[in-house]
Amino acid sequence: MECQKAKTPLCRRPGPGIFLLLLLLLPAGAVAAADEDCLPAGDLRFVCGPKNAEDLVRVPATNWIIASGMAPDAAIYFIDAERKTWAGAWPADAAPARQDMERYGACPGAPAPGNFISHGLNLQPGADGHSTLYVVGHGGREAIEVFDVDANGAQPVLTWTGCVPLPEGMVANSVASTGDGTLFATVPLHPGRTIAEAIAGSATGAVHRWSPGDSGFTLVQGTELPYANGIELSPDGREFYVASSGLSTVIAYSNSQPARQLRTTGLLEFIPDNLHRAEDGSLITAGLVADDPVCGNPRGPAEFDLAVFAACPRPFVVQAIDPRSMERKDLARGPANPRFSNITMALPVGGELWIGTFAGD
Repeated sequence: MECQKAKTPLCRRPGPGIFLLLLLLLPAGAVAAADEDCLPAGDLRFVCGPKNAEDLVRVPATNWIIASGMAPDAAIYFIDAERKTWAGAWPADAAPARQDMERYGACPGAPAPGNFISHGLNLQPGADGHSTLYVVGHGGREAIEVFDVDANGAQPVLTWTGCVPLPEGMVANSVASTGDGTLFATVPLHPGRTIAEAIAGSATGAVHRWSPGDSGFTLVQGTELPYANGIELSPDGREFYVASSGLSTVIAYSNSQPARQLRTTGLLEFIPDNLHRAEDGSLITAGLVADDPVCGNPRGPAEFDLAVFAACPRPFVVQAIDPRSMERKDLARGPANPRFSNITMALPVGGELWIGTFAGD
């Protein structure tokens, strides 16, 4: 979803050893709890500094997390999950750029650092301590930006290597990838469509696909949905999974053209946002409880207003989904909290769940 300002949390859930970590909006450069806003709130604990960490991915075989920054003056961040500190990853001083002209020759060059907004993330593991990071980028252009992640040093290094522009008028939300570099991107709202239409149940967007050598993204027929949001692929690439915020469900599709709908979770009590595969193969999604006695129900008679929705703190739910049966289990639940709301996803790291948010403060 669209964002304003945000925080990200650390909260104990019932049961042993599970935490939620939220990143709070504070002046850049704050790396540890040193401010009233950074003190624990009940079972919530905070690492302060990164802005609008809408999505999070873990660098393989490390304690490093990469966080997006969904704000005009934000960035991509590195977060040390062990030390609970952070650092700017890109743009950074002398951030390297080395365009892969063979694969991304149609890309007009690196994005302007002062006009770059990062949104959904996907990390494709590679070899020799390197991975490929795909970032939904906004700001100066709408594109999937591509980075090499070198984790061989004390702190990872991002090197921009290319981009795949979105079709004119399209704004992506999330991205998933295969080992050969094929990309699947969700476009929640095709030109002229609105979030209010999506919440009312109208098909407003879809999944779009690009493979190396293609001239651009093309729509995957059969995936038209009300606000197509998070996306993930099966390990063998035969299926992909999409979280529809408009339908409050997660759907399994065949990786074909046209795609076939295979399975669904059915109606969720919360509005699912991002979607990522955990190490055990389950799909993890998270979101806000839709029908709340204080904030109301966005599917009520009044037209949906994102600013109003984001301004009212709602309870949240984190669930793991078995992609074969679509059965679900709770990983965490939290009550409405004015210091943390609008969560988008959850990333397990050791005995913790790190949570992202599209708007907060």
